[in-house]
Amino acid sequence: MNNDARGTLLGHPKGLFLLFGTELWERFSYYAMRAILVLYLTDKTINGGLGWTTQDALNLYGIYTGLVYITPLIGGWIADNFLGQRRSIIIGGILMALGQFTLALPHSMVDPHAVTAFYAGLALLIIGNGLFKPNISTMVGDLYKEGDNRRDGAFTIFYMGINLGSLMAGVIAGTASVTYGWKAGFLTAGIGMLMSLVIQLIFAERLLGDIGKVPAAKRAAQMNKSGKKEPLTTQERDRLKVIMIMGMFVVIFWAGFEQAGGLMNIFSQQYTDRMLGSFEVPAAWFQSLNPFFVITLAPVIAAIWVKMGPKEPSSPVKFAMGLFFLAAGFLCMVGAVLEQGGDLTVKTSMLWLVGAYFFHTLGELCLSPIGLSLVTKLAPLRLASLMMGAWFGFNAIANYVAGIIGAHVGEAGPMAIFSGIAIAATVSGLLLLLCSNQLIRWMHGAEGKAVVEDDAEAQPVQA
Repeated sequence: MNNDARGTLLGHPKGLFLLFGTELWERFSYYAMRAILVLYLTDKTINGGLGWTTQDALNLYGIYTGLVYITPLIGGWIADNFLGQRRSIIIGGILMALGQFTLALPHSMVDPHAVTAFYAGLALLIIGNGLFKPNISTMVGDLYKEGDNRRDGAFTIFYMGINLGSLMAGVIAGTASVTYGWKAGFLTAGIGMLMSLVIQLIFAERLLGDIGKVPAAKRAAQMNKSGKKEPLTTQERDRLKVIMIMGMFVVIFWAGFEQAGGLMNIFSQQYTDRMLGSFEVPAAWFQSLNPFFVITLAPVIAAIWVKMGPKEPSSPVKFAMGLFFLAAGFLCMVGAVLEQGGDLTVKTSMLWLVGAYFFHTLGELCLSPIGLSLVTKLAPLRLASLMMGAWFGFNAIANYVAGIIGAHVGEAGPMAIFSGIAIAATVSGLLLLLCSNQLIRWMHGAEGKAVVEDDAEAQPVQA
Protein backbone atom coordinates (compact mmCIF):
# COMPACT_ATOMS: atom_id res chain seq x y z
CA MET A 1 0.00 0.00 0.00
CA ASN A 2 1.24 3.47 -0.86
CA ASN A 3 1.64 5.26 2.46
CA ASP A 4 1.29 8.64 0.72
CA ALA A 5 -2.34 7.67 0.05
CA ARG A 6 -2.98 8.27 3.75
CA GLY A 7 -1.88 11.85 3.34
CA THR A 8 1.42 13.69 3.50
CA LEU A 9 2.80 16.45 5.69
CA LEU A 10 5.89 18.43 4.70
CA GLY A 11 6.29 16.00 1.82
CA HIS A 12 6.37 12.90 4.05
CA PRO A 13 3.70 10.32 4.98
CA LYS A 14 1.71 11.42 8.03
CA GLY A 15 2.69 8.14 9.67
CA LEU A 16 6.21 9.55 10.07
CA PHE A 17 4.90 12.23 12.41
CA LEU A 18 2.97 9.67 14.43
CA LEU A 19 6.21 7.72 14.92
CA PHE A 20 7.92 11.08 15.62
CA GLY A 21 5.47 11.77 18.48
CA THR A 22 5.61 8.21 19.83
CA GLU A 23 9.41 8.28 19.95
CA LEU A 24 9.49 11.85 21.30
CA TRP A 25 7.67 10.89 24.50
CA GLU A 26 9.49 7.58 24.88
CA ARG A 27 12.82 9.39 24.63
CA PHE A 28 11.55 12.02 27.07
CA SER A 29 10.91 9.16 29.48
CA TYR A 30 14.35 7.60 28.95
CA TYR A 31 16.37 10.80 29.17
CA ALA A 32 14.39 12.15 32.13
CA MET A 33 15.43 9.06 34.05
CA ARG A 34 18.99 9.10 32.66
CA ALA A 35 19.51 12.77 33.59
CA ILE A 36 19.01 12.05 37.30
CA LEU A 37 20.09 8.39 37.66
CA VAL A 38 23.75 8.95 38.59
CA LEU A 39 22.89 12.02 40.68
CA TYR A 40 20.22 10.01 42.57
CA LEU A 41 22.61 7.11 43.17
CA THR A 42 25.39 9.33 44.54
CA ASP A 43 23.20 11.69 46.59
CA LYS A 44 23.21 11.35 50.37
CA THR A 45 20.52 9.09 51.81
CA ILE A 46 19.21 11.95 53.95
CA ASN A 47 18.20 13.69 50.71
CA GLY A 48 16.45 10.59 49.37
CA GLY A 49 19.36 9.26 47.34
CA LEU A 50 21.10 5.91 47.70
CA GLY A 51 24.43 7.29 48.89
CA TRP A 52 26.61 5.23 46.50
CA THR A 53 30.20 6.08 45.60
CA THR A 54 30.84 7.74 42.25
CA GLN A 55 32.64 4.63 40.98
CA ASP A 56 29.77 2.29 41.91
CA ALA A 57 27.21 4.66 40.40
CA LEU A 58 29.10 4.96 37.10
CA ASN A 59 29.61 1.19 36.95
CA LEU A 60 25.86 0.63 37.31
CA TYR A 61 25.18 3.38 34.78
CA GLY A 62 27.41 1.61 32.25
CA ILE A 63 25.75 -1.77 32.87
CA TYR A 64 22.23 -0.31 32.67
CA THR A 65 22.78 1.68 29.48
CA GLY A 66 24.64 -1.28 27.97
CA LEU A 67 21.68 -3.61 28.61
CA VAL A 68 19.27 -0.97 27.30
CA TYR A 69 21.08 -1.15 23.96
CA ILE A 70 21.74 -4.93 23.83
CA THR A 71 18.17 -6.12 24.48
CA PRO A 72 16.91 -4.61 21.17
CA LEU A 73 18.80 -7.46 19.48
CA ILE A 74 16.44 -9.92 21.19
CA GLY A 75 13.42 -7.65 20.79
CA GLY A 76 14.10 -7.22 17.08
CA TRP A 77 14.27 -10.99 16.57
CA ILE A 78 11.00 -11.50 18.48
CA ALA A 79 9.28 -8.82 16.37
CA ASP A 80 10.63 -10.19 13.08
CA ASN A 81 9.51 -13.73 13.82
CA PHE A 82 6.51 -13.58 16.18
CA LEU A 83 4.93 -10.34 17.38
CA GLY A 84 5.41 -7.87 14.55
CA GLN A 85 6.64 -4.35 15.18
CA ARG A 86 3.38 -2.73 16.30
CA ARG A 87 2.58 -5.19 19.08
CA SER A 88 6.20 -5.17 20.19
CA ILE A 89 6.28 -1.41 20.78
CA ILE A 90 2.97 -1.48 22.69
CA ILE A 91 4.11 -4.29 25.00
CA GLY A 92 7.52 -2.65 25.41
CA GLY A 93 5.94 0.71 26.19
CA ILE A 94 3.73 -0.78 28.90
CA LEU A 95 6.72 -2.47 30.55
CA MET A 96 8.74 0.77 30.47
CA ALA A 97 5.91 2.78 32.02
CA LEU A 98 5.67 0.20 34.82
CA GLY A 99 9.44 0.45 35.30
CA GLN A 100 9.43 4.22 35.66
CA PHE A 101 6.54 4.17 38.14
CA THR A 102 8.31 1.45 40.13
CA LEU A 103 11.34 3.76 40.48
CA ALA A 104 8.97 6.53 41.58
CA LEU A 105 7.40 4.50 44.40
CA PRO A 106 7.90 6.30 47.73
CA HIS A 107 10.00 4.39 50.26
CA SER A 108 12.56 4.95 52.96
CA MET A 109 16.22 4.25 52.21
CA VAL A 110 16.40 2.16 55.40
CA ASP A 111 13.70 -0.09 53.92
CA PRO A 112 15.43 -3.37 52.92
CA HIS A 113 13.10 -3.62 49.92
CA ALA A 114 14.08 -0.18 48.55
CA VAL A 115 17.07 -1.41 46.54
CA THR A 116 15.08 -4.46 45.35
CA ALA A 117 12.35 -2.18 44.00
CA PHE A 118 15.02 -0.02 42.35
CA TYR A 119 16.51 -3.00 40.52
CA ALA A 120 13.03 -4.27 39.56
CA GLY A 121 12.28 -0.89 37.96
CA LEU A 122 15.52 -1.00 35.99
CA ALA A 123 14.77 -4.55 34.82
CA LEU A 124 11.33 -3.56 33.50
CA LEU A 125 12.88 -0.61 31.66
CA ILE A 126 15.56 -2.80 30.08
CA ILE A 127 13.12 -5.49 28.87
CA GLY A 128 10.55 -2.98 27.62
CA ASN A 129 13.17 -0.97 25.77
CA GLY A 130 14.34 -4.14 24.02
CA LEU A 131 10.92 -4.58 22.46
CA PHE A 132 10.35 -0.89 21.71
CA LYS A 133 13.59 0.60 20.40
CA PRO A 134 14.49 -1.43 17.28
CA ASN A 135 10.94 -1.62 15.99
CA ILE A 136 9.96 2.04 16.08
CA SER A 137 13.06 2.89 13.99
CA THR A 138 12.44 0.07 11.50
CA MET A 139 8.86 1.25 10.96
CA VAL A 140 10.18 4.64 9.83
CA GLY A 141 12.06 2.89 7.03
CA ASP A 142 8.96 0.82 6.15
CA LEU A 143 7.07 4.01 5.30
CA TYR A 144 9.21 4.38 2.17
CA LYS A 145 9.77 2.16 -0.84
CA GLU A 146 13.27 1.07 -1.81
CA GLY A 147 15.10 3.89 -3.58
CA ASP A 148 12.87 6.64 -2.14
CA ASN A 149 15.24 9.56 -1.67
CA ARG A 150 13.11 10.97 1.16
CA ARG A 151 14.33 8.30 3.57
CA ASP A 152 17.42 10.12 4.92
CA GLY A 153 15.32 13.26 5.41
CA ALA A 154 12.69 11.20 7.23
CA PHE A 155 15.26 9.92 9.71
CA THR A 156 16.49 13.46 10.27
CA ILE A 157 12.93 14.54 11.15
CA PHE A 158 12.51 11.45 13.33
CA TYR A 159 15.82 12.20 15.03
CA MET A 160 14.70 15.72 15.82
CA GLY A 161 11.70 14.20 17.62
CA ILE A 162 14.03 12.07 19.70
CA ASN A 163 16.00 15.12 20.73
CA LEU A 164 12.99 17.33 21.38
CA GLY A 165 11.95 14.74 23.97
CA SER A 166 15.48 14.70 25.37
CA LEU A 167 15.59 18.50 25.52
CA MET A 168 12.41 18.67 27.60
CA ALA A 169 13.52 15.76 29.78
CA GLY A 170 16.65 17.32 31.26
CA VAL A 171 14.90 20.56 32.16
CA ILE A 172 11.63 19.07 33.45
CA ALA A 173 13.08 16.09 35.33
CA GLY A 174 15.97 18.17 36.69
CA THR A 175 13.63 20.90 37.94
CA ALA A 176 11.15 18.40 39.42
CA SER A 177 13.97 16.58 41.22
CA VAL A 178 15.43 19.74 42.71
CA THR A 179 12.02 21.08 43.74
CA TYR A 180 10.16 17.96 44.88
CA GLY A 181 12.81 15.24 45.25
CA TRP A 182 14.24 12.46 43.11
CA LYS A 183 11.02 10.45 43.03
CA ALA A 184 9.27 13.35 41.28
CA GLY A 185 11.84 13.10 38.49
CA PHE A 186 11.09 9.42 37.99
CA LEU A 187 7.35 10.17 38.07
CA THR A 188 7.69 12.65 35.19
CA ALA A 189 9.50 9.94 33.22
CA GLY A 190 6.59 7.53 33.77
CA ILE A 191 4.05 10.12 32.65
CA GLY A 192 6.07 10.70 29.47
CA MET A 193 5.97 6.98 28.66
CA LEU A 194 2.19 6.94 29.09
CA MET A 195 1.93 9.83 26.62
CA SER A 196 3.88 7.78 24.07
CA LEU A 197 1.56 4.81 24.47
CA VAL A 198 -1.63 6.87 24.20
CA ILE A 199 -0.47 8.55 20.97
CA GLN A 200 0.40 5.22 19.38
CA LEU A 201 -2.84 3.50 20.42
CA ILE A 202 -5.07 6.32 19.18
CA PHE A 203 -3.51 7.11 15.79
CA ALA A 204 -1.60 4.01 14.60
CA GLU A 205 -4.47 2.31 12.76
CA ARG A 206 -5.42 5.48 10.91
CA LEU A 207 -1.93 6.65 9.91
CA LEU A 208 0.12 3.45 9.64
CA GLY A 209 -2.41 1.02 8.19
CA ASP A 210 -0.85 -2.44 8.04
CA ILE A 211 2.73 -1.30 8.63
CA GLY A 212 4.27 -3.25 11.49
CA LYS A 213 1.40 -5.70 11.93
CA VAL A 214 2.86 -8.74 10.14
CA PRO A 215 6.25 -10.10 11.32
CA ALA A 216 8.98 -9.35 8.77
CA ALA A 217 9.96 -13.02 8.37
CA LYS A 218 6.37 -13.87 7.39
CA ARG A 219 6.24 -10.98 4.90
CA ALA A 220 9.54 -12.10 3.35
CA ALA A 221 8.21 -15.66 3.00
CA GLN A 222 5.07 -14.35 1.28
CA MET A 223 7.20 -12.42 -1.23
CA ASN A 224 9.29 -15.51 -1.95
CA LYS A 225 7.46 -17.57 -4.58
CA SER A 226 8.95 -20.86 -3.36
CA GLY A 227 7.69 -20.19 0.15
CA LYS A 228 11.03 -21.39 1.53
CA LYS A 229 13.65 -19.47 3.47
CA GLU A 230 16.33 -18.57 0.93
CA PRO A 231 20.02 -18.27 1.88
CA LEU A 232 21.58 -14.83 1.86
CA THR A 233 22.83 -13.66 -1.53
CA THR A 234 26.37 -12.36 -2.08
CA GLN A 235 25.03 -8.80 -2.24
CA GLU A 236 23.13 -9.24 1.05
CA ARG A 237 26.23 -10.66 2.74
CA ASP A 238 28.34 -7.75 1.52
CA ARG A 239 25.79 -5.26 2.82
CA LEU A 240 25.69 -7.00 6.21
CA LYS A 241 29.49 -6.75 6.35
CA VAL A 242 29.17 -2.99 5.94
CA ILE A 243 26.72 -2.81 8.88
CA MET A 244 29.10 -4.84 11.07
CA ILE A 245 32.21 -2.84 10.18
CA MET A 246 30.50 0.53 10.55
CA GLY A 247 29.17 -0.73 13.88
CA MET A 248 32.70 -1.12 15.23
CA PHE A 249 33.33 2.57 14.65
CA VAL A 250 29.98 3.35 16.26
CA VAL A 251 31.28 1.70 19.45
CA ILE A 252 34.21 4.11 19.57
CA PHE A 253 32.00 7.15 18.98
CA TRP A 254 29.33 6.33 21.56
CA ALA A 255 31.86 5.18 24.19
CA GLY A 256 33.11 8.76 24.16
CA PHE A 257 29.78 10.47 23.59
CA GLU A 258 28.05 8.65 26.47
CA GLN A 259 30.40 10.23 28.98
CA ALA A 260 27.70 12.93 28.89
CA GLY A 261 25.44 11.03 31.28
CA GLY A 262 28.26 9.80 33.49
CA LEU A 263 31.66 11.46 33.82
CA MET A 264 30.68 14.76 32.19
CA ASN A 265 27.54 14.83 34.36
CA ILE A 266 29.70 14.46 37.48
CA PHE A 267 32.15 17.08 36.13
CA SER A 268 29.32 19.57 35.61
CA GLN A 269 28.06 19.00 39.17
CA GLN A 270 31.36 19.03 41.06
CA TYR A 271 33.89 21.02 39.04
CA THR A 272 31.90 23.55 36.98
CA ASP A 273 30.96 27.08 38.03
CA ARG A 274 27.21 26.91 37.38
CA MET A 275 26.31 30.32 38.79
CA LEU A 276 24.43 32.81 36.61
CA GLY A 277 24.24 35.79 38.90
CA SER A 278 22.52 34.48 42.04
CA PHE A 279 21.01 31.47 40.21
CA GLU A 280 22.78 28.12 40.20
CA VAL A 281 22.07 26.13 37.04
CA PRO A 282 21.05 22.54 37.98
CA ALA A 283 23.62 20.02 36.75
CA ALA A 284 20.88 17.99 35.01
CA TRP A 285 20.15 20.96 32.74
CA PHE A 286 23.40 20.40 30.89
CA GLN A 287 21.88 17.15 29.61
CA SER A 288 19.54 19.34 27.54
CA LEU A 289 22.38 21.09 25.67
CA ASN A 290 22.86 18.17 23.28
CA PRO A 291 19.20 17.88 22.19
CA PHE A 292 18.97 21.69 21.94
CA PHE A 293 21.90 21.70 19.55
CA VAL A 294 20.44 18.76 17.60
CA ILE A 295 17.14 20.57 17.07
CA THR A 296 18.84 23.80 16.00
CA LEU A 297 21.64 22.27 13.91
CA ALA A 298 19.86 19.32 12.24
CA PRO A 299 18.04 21.46 9.64
CA VAL A 300 21.33 23.24 8.87
CA ILE A 301 23.25 19.98 8.42
CA ALA A 302 20.45 18.49 6.29
CA ALA A 303 20.44 21.62 4.10
CA ILE A 304 24.23 21.37 3.65
CA TRP A 305 23.94 17.75 2.44
CA VAL A 306 21.23 18.77 -0.04
CA LYS A 307 23.22 21.78 -1.28
CA MET A 308 26.26 19.55 -1.89
CA GLY A 309 24.21 17.41 -4.28
CA PRO A 310 26.38 14.79 -6.04
CA LYS A 311 29.32 15.86 -3.86
CA GLU A 312 27.50 14.82 -0.68
CA PRO A 313 29.83 12.58 1.37
CA SER A 314 29.12 8.87 1.61
CA SER A 315 28.04 7.35 4.92
CA PRO A 316 31.58 6.16 5.83
CA VAL A 317 32.96 9.67 5.28
CA LYS A 318 30.15 11.20 7.36
CA PHE A 319 30.96 8.71 10.13
CA ALA A 320 34.62 9.76 10.02
CA MET A 321 33.57 13.41 10.29
CA GLY A 322 31.50 12.46 13.35
CA LEU A 323 34.57 10.96 15.02
CA PHE A 324 36.63 14.11 14.31
CA PHE A 325 33.93 16.30 15.85
CA LEU A 326 33.87 14.03 18.92
CA ALA A 327 37.62 14.56 19.29
CA ALA A 328 37.12 18.33 19.07
CA GLY A 329 34.55 18.17 21.87
CA PHE A 330 36.92 16.37 24.18
CA LEU A 331 39.64 18.90 23.42
CA CYS A 332 37.23 21.40 25.03
CA MET A 333 37.10 19.18 28.12
CA VAL A 334 40.91 19.06 28.12
CA GLY A 335 40.77 22.87 28.17
CA ALA A 336 38.48 22.73 31.22
CA VAL A 337 40.94 20.49 33.08
CA LEU A 338 43.85 22.77 32.14
CA GLU A 339 41.90 25.71 33.58
CA GLN A 340 41.83 23.89 36.92
CA GLY A 341 45.64 23.69 36.87
CA GLY A 342 45.60 20.52 38.97
CA ASP A 343 43.54 22.12 41.74
CA LEU A 344 40.22 20.24 42.01
CA THR A 345 38.79 23.02 44.17
CA VAL A 346 38.86 25.36 41.16
CA LYS A 347 35.53 25.59 39.33
CA THR A 348 35.80 25.80 35.54
CA SER A 349 33.78 27.90 33.10
CA MET A 350 30.50 26.51 31.78
CA LEU A 351 31.63 27.50 28.29
CA TRP A 352 33.93 24.47 28.12
CA LEU A 353 30.97 22.14 28.59
CA VAL A 354 28.86 24.11 26.12
CA GLY A 355 31.65 23.82 23.54
CA ALA A 356 32.04 20.09 24.17
CA TYR A 357 28.32 19.42 23.74
CA PHE A 358 28.27 21.58 20.58
CA PHE A 359 31.00 19.57 18.83
CA HIS A 360 29.64 16.26 20.11
CA THR A 361 26.28 17.16 18.61
CA LEU A 362 27.82 17.94 15.23
CA GLY A 363 29.44 14.52 15.39
CA GLU A 364 26.18 12.87 16.36
CA LEU A 365 24.36 14.43 13.40
CA CYS A 366 27.04 13.07 11.05
CA LEU A 367 26.66 9.58 12.49
CA SER A 368 23.47 8.64 14.31
CA PRO A 369 20.57 9.42 11.92
CA ILE A 370 22.80 8.41 9.00
CA GLY A 371 23.42 5.04 10.67
CA LEU A 372 19.72 4.37 11.29
CA SER A 373 18.91 5.16 7.67
CA LEU A 374 21.83 3.02 6.47
CA VAL A 375 20.59 -0.07 8.32
CA THR A 376 17.14 0.20 6.71
CA LYS A 377 18.83 0.48 3.29
CA LEU A 378 21.20 -2.44 3.72
CA ALA A 379 19.39 -5.01 5.92
CA PRO A 380 17.43 -7.79 4.15
CA LEU A 381 13.67 -7.56 4.79
CA ARG A 382 13.48 -10.75 6.85
CA LEU A 383 16.24 -9.44 9.14
CA ALA A 384 15.14 -5.78 9.30
CA SER A 385 14.34 -5.42 13.01
CA LEU A 386 17.02 -7.92 14.02
CA MET A 387 19.70 -5.87 12.28
CA MET A 388 18.34 -2.68 13.79
CA GLY A 389 18.63 -4.44 17.14
CA ALA A 390 22.20 -5.45 16.26
CA TRP A 391 22.92 -1.81 15.44
CA PHE A 392 21.75 -0.80 18.90
CA GLY A 393 23.83 -3.69 20.20
CA PHE A 394 26.92 -1.75 19.20
CA ASN A 395 25.58 1.09 21.34
CA ALA A 396 25.27 -1.44 24.17
CA ILE A 397 28.94 -2.31 23.97
CA ALA A 398 29.77 1.39 23.77
CA ASN A 399 27.71 2.28 26.83
CA TYR A 400 29.30 -0.50 28.86
CA VAL A 401 32.77 0.65 27.80
CA ALA A 402 31.77 4.26 28.61
CA GLY A 403 30.88 3.23 32.15
CA ILE A 404 34.21 1.44 32.61
CA ILE A 405 36.12 4.45 31.28
CA GLY A 406 34.24 6.91 33.49
CA ALA A 407 34.63 4.73 36.57
CA HIS A 408 38.44 4.95 36.30
CA VAL A 409 38.50 8.73 36.58
CA GLY A 410 39.73 8.47 40.17
CA GLU A 411 42.79 6.47 39.10
CA ALA A 412 43.67 7.99 35.72
CA GLY A 413 42.30 11.50 36.21
CA PRO A 414 40.04 13.44 33.86
CA MET A 415 42.94 14.73 31.73
CA ALA A 416 44.03 11.21 30.74
CA ILE A 417 40.48 10.14 29.95
CA PHE A 418 39.44 13.22 27.96
CA SER A 419 42.67 13.37 25.94
CA GLY A 420 42.69 9.59 25.42
CA ILE A 421 39.20 9.65 23.92
CA ALA A 422 40.17 12.56 21.64
CA ILE A 423 43.19 10.65 20.31
CA ALA A 424 41.25 7.38 19.85
CA ALA A 425 38.46 9.18 17.95
CA THR A 426 40.94 10.93 15.62
CA VAL A 427 42.82 7.73 14.77
CA SER A 428 39.55 5.86 14.18
CA GLY A 429 38.26 8.57 11.86
CA LEU A 430 41.42 8.39 9.76
CA LEU A 431 41.18 4.60 9.56
CA LEU A 432 37.56 4.80 8.44
CA LEU A 433 38.48 7.22 5.65
CA LEU A 434 41.02 4.69 4.39
CA CYS A 435 38.35 1.96 4.32
CA SER A 436 35.57 4.06 2.78
CA ASN A 437 35.95 3.01 -0.88
CA GLN A 438 35.79 -0.70 -0.03
CA LEU A 439 32.69 -0.16 2.12
CA ILE A 440 30.98 1.69 -0.76
CA ARG A 441 31.72 -1.28 -3.05
CA TRP A 442 30.06 -3.65 -0.60
CA MET A 443 26.93 -1.45 -0.46
CA HIS A 444 26.22 -2.33 -4.11
CA GLY A 445 24.67 1.03 -4.92
CA ALA A 446 22.37 1.22 -1.88
CA GLU A 447 23.25 4.91 -1.53
CA GLY A 448 23.19 5.67 -5.24
CA LYS A 449 26.98 5.45 -5.34
CA ALA A 450 29.27 2.66 -6.39
CA VAL A 451 33.00 2.29 -6.80
CA VAL A 452 34.41 0.92 -10.02
CA GLU A 453 37.97 -0.16 -10.68
CA ASP A 454 40.09 0.99 -13.59
CA ASP A 455 43.75 0.57 -14.32
CA ALA A 456 44.69 3.61 -12.33
CA GLU A 457 42.54 3.80 -9.24
CA ALA A 458 39.07 3.24 -7.82
CA GLN A 459 36.75 6.19 -8.31
CA PRO A 460 33.25 6.68 -6.80
CA VAL A 461 30.62 7.14 -9.50
CA GLN A 462 26.85 7.44 -9.63
CA ALA A 463 25.26 4.02 -9.91
